[in-house]
Amino acid sequence: MRKKHKRPWGVFVAIVLAAIFGTWAGKDATIFGISLYSVFDVLGTVFLNALRLVVVPLVASSIITGIARMGNESEFGRLGAKTFAFYIGTSLLAIFIGLFFVNLIQPGVGFNMADGSRPMATSDQVAAIGAKIASHDGQAIVNVLLQIVPLNIIDAFGKGQMLGIIFFCLLFGFAISKIESSTSSILQGFFQGVFQAMIRVTHVIMRFLPYGVFCLIAKVFMTTGLGSLSSVALFTLTVLIGLGTFLFIGLPLLLKFVGRVKPIRHFKAMAPALVTAFSTSSSSATLPITIDCVEKRAGVSNRICSLVVPLGTSINMSGSALYECVAAMFIAQVYGIEISFVTQFLIVLMSLVTSIGVAGIPSASLVAVLVILKVIGLPEEGIGFFIAVDRLLDMCRTTVNVFSDSCCAVLVARSEGEKGVLSKEIVSDFDA
Repeated sequence: MRKKHKRPWGVFVAIVLAAIFGTWAGKDATIFGISLYSVFDVLGTVFLNALRLVVVPLVASSIITGIARMGNESEFGRLGAKTFAFYIGTSLLAIFIGLFFVNLIQPGVGFNMADGSRPMATSDQVAAIGAKIASHDGQAIVNVLLQIVPLNIIDAFGKGQMLGIIFFCLLFGFAISKIESSTSSILQGFFQGVFQAMIRVTHVIMRFLPYGVFCLIAKVFMTTGLGSLSSVALFTLTVLIGLGTFLFIGLPLLLKFVGRVKPIRHFKAMAPALVTAFSTSSSSATLPITIDCVEKRAGVSNRICSLVVPLGTSINMSGSALYECVAAMFIAQVYGIEISFVTQFLIVLMSLVTSIGVAGIPSASLVAVLVILKVIGLPEEGIGFFIAVDRLLDMCRTTVNVFSDSCCAVLVARSEGEKGVLSKEIVSDFDA
């Protein structure tokens, strides 16, 4: 009989206590003359660094061992095509959900600044939108393509450039499957050992999860507090409704009717990864836990998991894509700029493209929002209207990103005929 593990109530308690304490203490709180904010900042950073420490060796070893065991060109191409199809599909679903709610709720209409004034766009700014649509240079797409094939793989490993690392590991793993069997088995054994060791290191780090969560959440609320939500409450509500609809309705429907599995089981299986994603606001830092949950708890084979999950962390930012779409539309509404259907389509397209290049780190979506604003000609300073709540919303959209990646892994696995995905026996205990 399998051993039951305790559920992480300590993590949820840490989140609640950190939110209360951070809001109450504020950023200027001190103890024995030492700034509490600085203490939490250092300890939270140490915890994030510990998680990021295992990301590159874990991703590299996972992809190489998975692809090396695959070894068939048609199988590799089929899995890649399915993975991209699911990722593009889920991201587009998320964007259209965000577009629907931002048009329905219209959070930027009637928005007033702190002094009671309403920002308005000039005629030049309105005219610039049409000009930008015609002159889009596709620089975001170019930047993504350049990241895929790095100039120096050692430099890519050192800087943690995940797209380049994934591309190299895919090629390297495929090459291993094609060389002499004796040499191939040695290399596969080595990288399998690295993968298992990195998973064990991840488990050790996860023992400190409640403490890391407390420091990270407390720091956020010491900076923003709950009061920051009031000025942009409608924008915050729109984003949360969109993310919630995608997370609790859109993805579960895909799991139920496409994957033919019970969504509640997948939520239980991914609980450790979702808690970590929410507290760290970093899908990259959460990656070791995500891989462990998808493979060990959801029952997806390493063959599928090693390809789909690391790739999703780099290119499948569904929650971020939804947020970027809502943010761009919100700024247009704030400035009183009428957005045509064609421009909205451009926003959808740019949200999809820029979400692929978003780094898996806190608040990286702000950079993507700036790119979208520049392309469609909206004032870039409009980002300041909601930047105060971005960190809190980042925690939510990162959670959605991670769950979307795991759902795609389940869908690909089920499409490949894997029978043991999300069985009762696999999700009955909690490997926190």
